[in-house]
Amino acid sequence: MIRRCKEPDSNAIFEIINDAAQAYKGVIPEDRWNEPYMSFEKLRKEIEDGVIFWGLEHDGQLLGIMGIQDKGDVTLIRHSYVRTQAQKMGIGTKLLQHLGSLTEKPVLIGTWAASLWAISFYEKNGYTLVSEKEKNRLLSKYWSIPERQVETSAVLAKLNKRNGVGPR
Repeated sequence: MIRRCKEPDSNAIFEIINDAAQAYKGVIPEDRWNEPYMSFEKLRKEIEDGVIFWGLEHDGQLLGIMGIQDKGDVTLIRHSYVRTQAQKMGIGTKLLQHLGSLTEKPVLIGTWAASLWAISFYEKNGYTLVSEKEKNRLLSKYWSIPERQVETSAVLAKLNKRNGVGPR
């Protein structure tokens, strides 16, 4: 079952993010890695900034989470993570499709440029890598991240079939 996460889910969201993010350790630049990968304080800040988390639940346990954030003329997919033991079961795809159905706006996703598995996952789901120049423009317009993270990130985009409008 896919459902919108609520305050009592915060601990599970925190656990899922930090469990799944272990895949980035040793892949992303060392200066971008934190322990934990996302602090509880940072998670709360993301929620306060308008990231709405959705989760796929099975037998009362959240197995994967994904955030969505309205940024006016585009929608961002944020913090897409599936518990390590539940990966490769279609959970991420189901969440991505569900969140994509919640908006008529173009959808943007930022991820680490070195996380080739994540980029491949999004491409298999109809997203396209944008150029370096466009990536820099989009990251500065829609995200609040340090310059070092901009340098080491990638952005993928998907035009919404309903309106055919791209991010500008």
